Parts: sequence; structure tokens; C-alpha cells
Amino acid sequence: MNSIMLQEMLRGFFKEDIGERDVTSEVLFQEEEKGTGTFLAKENGVFVGQQVIEEAFGMLDSHAAVTLYKKDGERMEKGEVIGTVEGRMRALLGAERVSLNIIQRLSGIATLTSEAVSTLASDHTKVCDTRKTTPGLRMLEKYAVTCGGGYNHRFGLYDGVMIKDNHIEFAGSITEAVKRVREKIGHMIKIEVETETLAQVQEAVEARADVIMFDNRTPEEIKDYIQHVPKHIITEASGGINLRNIASYRETGVDYISLGFLTHSARALDISFNVGTKGV
Repeated sequence: MNSIMLQEMLRGFFKEDIGERDVTSEVLFQEEEKGTGTFLAKENGVFVGQQVIEEAFGMLDSHAAVTLYKKDGERMEKGEVIGTVEGRMRALLGAERVSLNIIQRLSGIATLTSEAVSTLASDHTKVCDTRKTTPGLRMLEKYAVTCGGGYNHRFGLYDGVMIKDNHIEFAGSITEAVKRVREKIGHMIKIEVETETLAQVQEAVEARADVIMFDNRTPEEIKDYIQHVPKHIITEASGGINLRNIASYRETGVDYISLGFLTHSARALDISFNVGTKGV
């Protein structure tokens, strides 16, 4: 996770939540009064948020002491202590909600990803995410996917070519779309083509696509289509795949399964932050 980008994000989050000041804490507590806070897992899952906790509390109190008992990607059980923070009371209370909101969200994504990976139970096919992320949180949410055992698809429109149905419609054909792209991009950028029919798969192969996606295809259709794809071309399945049916794609031979629900439908994991006076 990029530390500079994380710090910039946290500044924006604190600006939104604290604004000019934390009125309640400033009225109740003196500047140098100290306390401790404990992160506690309220349900089972995969923890993500180590760097978030360290950066968030450190930004509000440069002398805050953070002790974590879980690393990103490790499982936590209900009732387990995830970590503790010791520092100024105002800082602990100021960073509490922002840090909790983030780590609950990220831990939920990692937990859901882990469930998808274990349900698929494939030694070949990998689970990956999509661009269906919360605006402003893409770096964090995609990181959470990797902590849950998944992989990242492209991060944005800037780091990979993905020719979808609307691109094909505007360009006139898969062949023409790939041709135009090949003429203008460098050798470091891969070209992925979204397909829905066997004819489109064959056209994408002839056009020398690097990655072919089977969009909203059944396992049986993918087993058929994939026979027409040379081994050097990466294959991906996407659309209509969920926890209930993902296991049925296990024997298709596809290289990746991209799942939008990992990030757009993950439930936040229940984690609490309990505080006390220093030394108690």
C-alpha cells in the first residue's frame, strides 16, 4: 500500500470528520491527557488495516504507541484483541471512527474474498476484483482483495486496455478495435477483449488479443469456447458469478474469475475500539 497516497486519503477523511475541531473531546479533556484504546474483533474474519491504524493515529498524535497482534491477511476470531493504541485522549477519540470505518470495510472485503477463493477451491483459476470499487477507496479496497487471497485486475482506465462491447460497437468490430489499439500503444500494455459468442472468441484470437474475457457465459459454454483459445492467451470469466455458483466454474480451465461483488457488495466486519485511562 502506498504510504503517501494513504496519508493523503486520511487527511481528507479527517477533514471530513473532524473539520475545524472535535468539539466534544476538546471540552472534556486537556491536551496532554493520555489514554489507551483496544481494537477488538466482534466476529470471525480476515483482518486488514495494519498500516491504516498506524498512519491514522500517528497523524493526530506523533507519539502514539501502536501495538498490533494481527497482520494484514491473518484470520481473527470473535473476542480476539487485534491491537492497542496508547496516546493523547483527544487523538484516540479523533482517529477512532475514521480508522474503524476503514478497517471494518477492508476486513469485510478480505473476508468475502477469502470465502470466494475457498469456495472455488481451484489450484489453477485465480479470483480477482474489478473497477466496481467505492470512489476514493480503490487503492485500499483492491489491497484488501489481495489480503483475502485474491488478485487485482486493472486499477483504472490508465493501466490496461480492455475492449468492451461498447468499444466494439463504436469501432465496428473486434478486429478493427484491436488493430487501432495495437498501432498506438507500447509493448508493455496488454489488450483484453470482452466476448459473448464463439465467433467473437475466434475473432479475438485472430486479432491477437492478450486476454480474452468470457462475459456472462455458463461453465459449459466456457469449456467449449476455451478450446479455441491458444495456451499463450490468458482467459477470464466474468458476469453472473457468485458464491452460490462459483464452484461450478472450477473445471472450466479459465485462468481468472473477476468478481465485482468482492468490493461493491462486501459487508463491513464488526470491530470495536474500546478506550480506557492510561495505566488501567
